[in-house]
Amino acid sequence: MNEPLILSETFNKIKKYLKKSTDNSVPVNEFKTPLELKNVIDFDVNAKGISENDFLELIDKYLDYSVKTGNKQFLNQLYSGFNFPAFIGEIFTALANTSMYTYEVAPVATVVETEMIRLMNTYTGYLEGDGIFVSGGSNANLVAMFSARNRTVPESRFEGYDCKYKLKAFISDQAHYSFETAANILGIGSNNVVKIKSDTDGKMIPAMLEKEIVDSINSGETPFFVAATCATTLAGAYDPIDEMAKICKKYALWLHADGSFGGSLILSDAHRYLMKGIEKTDSFTWNPHKLMNIPLICSAFLVKKRGTLQHNITDISTDYIFHDIDKIEDLGKKSIQCGRRVDAVKLWFAWKYFGLEGYQKRIDNLMSMAIYASEKVDTHAQLELLIPRQSFAVCFRYLPKGETDLNTFNLNLREALRKSGKSIVNFGYMGKTLIIRFVITNGALNHSDVDLFFNNLLFEAKKLEAKIN
Repeated sequence: MNEPLILSETFNKIKKYLKKSTDNSVPVNEFKTPLELKNVIDFDVNAKGISENDFLELIDKYLDYSVKTGNKQFLNQLYSGFNFPAFIGEIFTALANTSMYTYEVAPVATVVETEMIRLMNTYTGYLEGDGIFVSGGSNANLVAMFSARNRTVPESRFEGYDCKYKLKAFISDQAHYSFETAANILGIGSNNVVKIKSDTDGKMIPAMLEKEIVDSINSGETPFFVAATCATTLAGAYDPIDEMAKICKKYALWLHADGSFGGSLILSDAHRYLMKGIEKTDSFTWNPHKLMNIPLICSAFLVKKRGTLQHNITDISTDYIFHDIDKIEDLGKKSIQCGRRVDAVKLWFAWKYFGLEGYQKRIDNLMSMAIYASEKVDTHAQLELLIPRQSFAVCFRYLPKGETDLNTFNLNLREALRKSGKSIVNFGYMGKTLIIRFVITNGALNHSDVDLFFNNLLFEAKKLEAKIN
C-alpha cells in the first residue's frame, strides 16, 4: 500500500469532513437501517485485503453514514462539538502509541497526566488529592465505590467481600445506573444500592437520605457509600452536596460526587455555586469528553486523600513492568488497568490552547445558551417546559392543537426530526410523561444555532399536527 498517498488523501478527507461538520445545511446524519447500511458498505473482511482506492472509498462511506457529532445540530447526547486542538492531541497520542503504566514507556504522557490531575484538583479543593484517568464515568464511579469498600472493609482487598458486613450504598433515584453495576461487580449486589427520593426538580432530598441511613443502621446493616449527582442525565439537576456532606460526616460515610455530565461546571466562577461543598467530598468523577468537548474517551477520577488509589491494589510487585530505576511514580501502580490509553494529552492540548479563562468562557456560554433555549420554550404558546431548567438541559414537549396522545405525538416528533437529519435531540420519561431533552453541550453554540433547532422542530411539529386535524 502507498502509505504517503493514503496519508495525503486522508488529510484531504479530514478537511472536507470538518467543513461539512460546521455547515448547518449538511444533515447531521443520513439515516439508514442496518440492512440498508449493509447494502452500501461491504462489512465483510476478505482473505486478500482491498486496494488503495477501495480503502479510500471505505473512509468516505464510514464518514458519510456516521452521525456528525461535531455539527451544532447534534443535541442528542451529553457530548457534542468538535475541539480542534484536542483532535490534534488525539492524532499524536495514537501516533506515539504509548501506554500509561510506566514512566519508562510514556515519560511525557506521565508528566502530562500528573499535571492535569494536579490542575483539576485545584478546582475540587482536594489540597492533598490525587487521581487518574479512567475509561469513562462509569468506570470512575466503580473505582469510587471500590475505594469506599476498601476503606470500610480493608481486609476485603485480600480475603474478598464477606456478605456478613451487609454493605449499603445510597444514591438518588435520578442517579446513573453505573452505581448498580459497580455494586454488582464488587460483589455487594445491586439490591444493596438504596435509591433516595428526589424532589420535583430531580435533586436528592437530604432528609430522606438521613432517614434511609438510620433505618439501615437500625437493621444491622453497614452504610458505607453515598453518591451525589452533579447534573442528572435527564434534568441536569445538581444534588445538594453541602447538606449531604454533613450527613456523611455524621455517619462516617464516603461521599462521592458523580460529575460525569455536569462536573465541568466547576470551571465557572458564575455557576460553581451549584456544586457548593465539592471540597467536602471524598472523590469526584469528571468527564472532560462532555462539556469540555474533548474527543471520547476522556475521564478522570479524583480522590481527596493521596495514597487511596495505591491502597486499592493488592499486588504491585511485578518487577517485569515496574522497575523503580528512575525513582519516579509509575501511574500503573494506582490503576486497576494495566495497559491504559493516553487520554490526558488531548485534554492538555486543548487546555493549553484555550487557557483557563478560555475554558471558563466556554462553560459560561453553555449555560447562557441553555437559558436562552429555556426562554424560547417559555415564550412559545405550544411549547411546555416540564422541568425547571437548572443547568444545561431543557426538558419540554410540544402541545399540538387537536385531540391526541401527547406522549405518542412527541415521540413521533422526535423521530421525524431525527430522521430528517436536520437536528437530533433525545427524549426520556419523567414518571409517565415523555420529555424532549434539548441538551446544551457544544461550547461553540450560539443563538442562531438554538433558533435553528427550534425552527426545525416546529416545522416537523406542524407537519405532524396537520395529520391529526
